[in-house]
Amino acid sequence: MRPVLAQNLAIPGTQIQGPAGFDGNLTTIGGIITKAIPYIFSFAGLALLLMLIMAGFDLLTSAGDSKKVELGKQRLTYAITGIIVIIAAYWIVQIAGTILGVSEIQSVFK
Repeated sequence: MRPVLAQNLAIPGTQIQGPAGFDGNLTTIGGIITKAIPYIFSFAGLALLLMLIMAGFDLLTSAGDSKKVELGKQRLTYAITGIIVIIAAYWIVQIAGTILGVSEIQSVFK
């Protein structure tokens, strides 16, 4: 049984339908996560860009202050490590989906 969540309502003599273009896959947690993944990666890319800019700003404005240089290096390291973790997690899920034959995982960005 597939829940429809009142997108289609059949009353004798009439048919009421939900909004045009409604995606029926949004009725499950998996469907919602699948739709959210491109936005999550976009947000991660934007966060990486901001962290790289802040790290560069700290390094450029340090004026020889060792604490600011260390802060800039830390931010740069954390930004690069974070994006590597995100990309690795994505590829691990893609490889697991391919091995297990789950086609929904492979079509997230298509």
